[in-house]
Amino acid sequence: MNEEYIFFDLDGTLTDSQPGIYDSLRIMLAHFGIKKTDEELKPFLGPALWDSLPMYCSFTHEQCVEAVEVFREHYFNIGIYNNRVYDGIIPLLEELKAAGKKLVIATGKPTEQAEIVVDHFNLAKYFDFVAGSSLDRSRSKKGQVIAYALQNLNLGEENRRHILMVGDRKNDIDGAHENGLKVAAVLYGYGNREEFENAGADFIVDDVAELKNFLFGHKVQ
Repeated sequence: MNEEYIFFDLDGTLTDSQPGIYDSLRIMLAHFGIKKTDEELKPFLGPALWDSLPMYCSFTHEQCVEAVEVFREHYFNIGIYNNRVYDGIIPLLEELKAAGKKLVIATGKPTEQAEIVVDHFNLAKYFDFVAGSSLDRSRSKKGQVIAYALQNLNLGEENRRHILMVGDRKNDIDGAHENGLKVAAVLYGYGNREEFENAGADFIVDDVAELKNFLFGHKVQ
């Protein structure tokens, strides 16, 4: 395989979805009489709610089921559109495609939601595959999402040195490493340098301009 594959996270890497996610989180938590500050909501950006709610709210399984239902009701209809593509991302995707790169979205967001975002921002033409989590929780962690993408693209062990994951949270790094992929972590998203260094990110870039220089100057191997 001569082509290089680049797997992109969606929220915090391609788009700034924080406003819409925060709105939906507040409505979800208010349903349980809980209020949190923006700083307290930040850990919810990236990981699946099924993991975040027990960790940060001590929710039981039954409460998680109810909470996710409330979140999805608001997010699917309203919150998902309170979003924007980061400046410089579309030109970057255009140049990567023109250079023959194979692009994949690997997101913890449910596939149905990811496809809504991709269609809304006219991004589908850049990507060879969109992999997200499943609504039934059979595929919820980032490592499972990446494995699903690898399987659907018939990318085996011998291909993985040609693949780079680009993400903005610890779960992107962990999920990629679980599948034998290297990771470039972006500081313009929702994570920070300490988080990336502690998680063992292979590369760290500051902004979209630096990401572009890195992707065109670095051969995945």
